[in-house]
Amino acid sequence: MGLVHTPFHLFEGADAVAEEATRRILLAAEQAVAERGRFHIVLAGGGTPQSVYRRLAQFPAAWAAWRVYFGDERCLPADHPERNNVAATRTLLGQVPIPAQAVYAMAAELGPEAAAAAYAPLVARALPFDLVLLGMGEDGHTASLFPGHAVPDGHLVIPVHDAPKPPADRVSLTPAALTSAREVLILVTGASKREALAAWRDGADLPVARVARAAPALVLVDRAAAGTDLAPSPLPPT
Repeated sequence: MGLVHTPFHLFEGADAVAEEATRRILLAAEQAVAERGRFHIVLAGGGTPQSVYRRLAQFPAAWAAWRVYFGDERCLPADHPERNNVAATRTLLGQVPIPAQAVYAMAAELGPEAAAAAYAPLVARALPFDLVLLGMGEDGHTASLFPGHAVPDGHLVIPVHDAPKPPADRVSLTPAALTSAREVLILVTGASKREALAAWRDGADLPVARVARAAPALVLVDRAAAGTDLAPSPLPPT
């Protein structure tokens, strides 16, 4: 394996990854509220984050102080079940007393350009985020930043066209926004992620790798994604 400075931490299964992510999010929220009175978090789509959201909903927290943003969104109708904000509402946001006006959904139903333009000033006012939660796709994408797609400089939110998985039109935070954070958690679970994870650890210039390199990132990996060549390493203290 090539030299990679991003810390990867191994867990035996996806449940253990979700449990550790839940613990770290709750601790980050507690610290942010104590120090600044607010907790600005960016949520991700995908199966493993949904498992985290279900766990979060079972715990007490200073929910009224949470401010919720999204790393990306699919350009689908506002109530479509495959939208990230709809899924997060089902598992977390609709289960705890976070004020509706504190959940900043992307207006992706307006189309990529209009949604990106509307979301950018909201993100600019929120930076730096307290915590950004991300996953990784089978091709090494994160949020809706896909391999081979250029990201224009000087933008916090961009329209995305021709995504290699449907829907083709999306909206995404850029690496500049995702890395302006006090903490970034990247969750990688499942055997389908093994090839991309191996390429990342071997130095491939994947979108998730670019974000991780530029951020205070912690990568939580399960054994199915890691295979046999990732040794356990101690987690930093929280």
